[in-house]
Amino acid sequence: MKNPIHVFKFGGASVRNADAIRNVASIIRLYRETPLLVVVSAMGKTTNALERVVSAYQAGKDFTGEIQAIQDYHAGIMKDLFAEGHPIWNEINKEFAELPSRMTKGLVLDQLYDQVVSRGELISTRIVAAHLQQEGLPAIWVDARKYILTDNTYREGKVDWEATYKKTQELTPILEKSFIVTQGFIGVTPDGFTTTLGREGSDYSAAIFGSCLGAASVTIWKDVPGVMNADPKRIPGAKPFHELPFREAAEMTYYGASVIHPKTIKPLANRGIPLLVKNFDDPSLEGTRIHETKVGRLPPLIVFKDNQCLISCGVTDYTFIDEQQLSQILHAVSKQNLKINVMQNSAISFSFCVDFREDKVLSLIEELAENFQVYYNTGLTLITVKNYDEDTYQQYSRQAGVVLEQTSRSTLQVLVKV
Repeated sequence: MKNPIHVFKFGGASVRNADAIRNVASIIRLYRETPLLVVVSAMGKTTNALERVVSAYQAGKDFTGEIQAIQDYHAGIMKDLFAEGHPIWNEINKEFAELPSRMTKGLVLDQLYDQVVSRGELISTRIVAAHLQQEGLPAIWVDARKYILTDNTYREGKVDWEATYKKTQELTPILEKSFIVTQGFIGVTPDGFTTTLGREGSDYSAAIFGSCLGAASVTIWKDVPGVMNADPKRIPGAKPFHELPFREAAEMTYYGASVIHPKTIKPLANRGIPLLVKNFDDPSLEGTRIHETKVGRLPPLIVFKDNQCLISCGVTDYTFIDEQQLSQILHAVSKQNLKINVMQNSAISFSFCVDFREDKVLSLIEELAENFQVYYNTGLTLITVKNYDEDTYQQYSRQAGVVLEQTSRSTLQVLVKV
């Protein structure tokens, strides 16, 4: 290929309405001579809406109203982009007509979730590709499930890298002539069921394609001017980083910085592919470049992670918590596919904090209660201050409602009751 491949990822906010989709087309037009693979998320809050469909089905409630609302939302966007007789109408109407059949009895909850929630990306990418074609841009719609191959860990599909690499090489000749528009967030099991790669996993999809195709860069287009040292909605004075080392960015995502999906960094860092975070409202802004580099002392990074649950396991006979008991607890956590965000132990108890995924957390507590006294608190927020200084340490270590606090050489973590 004469020119290097680039990968773009556009999230839900960047395709939330007709004007936003036109803006995506204007950005892609700037790169008309560039081999470009474009990863697109579900539109707006469609994933949340599809999750409500799954919840209603599981509860035995009528979900047709939820599906109709999602269809009306997309129809409103299409009315603003396409004439009534455009083929895209039949394609999207067919997707919605088939959606109720995805609710198949006999599927476990996570498997059912993936078959339903994945439709958001399949619908959004068809609309975006059709609009690009209508604008005279050489775009081709591609089903990511033909290329990103996973195991059957539903909602957290683990990528079969060897098979995925082999399949994605088939995209190279297509990219010599056309833009590719494909889905984030989804893959496929060996037996043909759709998997999702973890909530907000479209960034990870872009990194998978970028790594396998040896891209020159991967760019995530956001509604912020780059990676910032805090959420500007929570801290108005937040400022963007000009550049970040891969390692620093990986730690930020681990602690819950929502600007990048946690799994995004590793496949790019391993291949030395820079990750750019740019603003879709103003593409001329420099944004943030994440790559292999060294940066002097960085300003404090402040991350808020809501909907946390603190679980404390106490021994029942006043023996000390030992390695065998810790192993038992950690095995139970791993079995539920949960990730510990912070942990702390004393002589006779072990406490840890996880995202409150209710079904999994309650199953975990039930199992742990067989051998431990278990206490838990929900409705918590974990505040992490990385590279803290004196001011931020004083500010965040004195929060009201603290239920757990932990400090290391460079990181302060405080779990607070909201």
